[in-house]
Amino acid sequence: MDVIFNCPKCEQELAVDSSGAGSEISCPSCGETMIIPEPETVVPRAGGDNGMTTPRIEAHPVNAMASSAAAKVEMHLRVPSDKHTESLIAKPLVPLEAAAKNSEKEIRVKTIRHIDCVEVGKDKFDEIVTRFLVKVGEQHIINMSPLSYSYLDIGTQKLLTDYGLLIVYRG
Repeated sequence: MDVIFNCPKCEQELAVDSSGAGSEISCPSCGETMIIPEPETVVPRAGGDNGMTTPRIEAHPVNAMASSAAAKVEMHLRVPSDKHTESLIAKPLVPLEAAAKNSEKEIRVKTIRHIDCVEVGKDKFDEIVTRFLVKVGEQHIINMSPLSYSYLDIGTQKLLTDYGLLIVYRG
């Protein structure tokens, strides 16, 4: 038989086996420490014909759902015993701009391909490389290596060779 009672702090409804009456537990909802109450005793009415002289122990459901068929399903729930809790909501990641400012000592690599710098027939490779080098700063450049690579041109279906620049920098 279960003892049904509410937490004195958060009013969470709890159901505990009557064999645990008198023992101390922590509320699974708020963590409040409490003592499991004794089951209520029902004294027979004075005009009753049942002939009983000793009090009976009965469980009284707190709400109508407790007497339904779903409430009679046996559930083995445990009250957490340790106070160590883990956050269920992860903190958002730092935006990339802020992460870049905080990690100035990291070594990074940037590859600039010539094919990516051609816009409407205009070759802007030199401008893009210059802009990037000014942005990074000469003191942070570790190494610059020219690249030669091949790619398949979609329009002509030919294998073409192109060039680029690999920049290793700090920041």
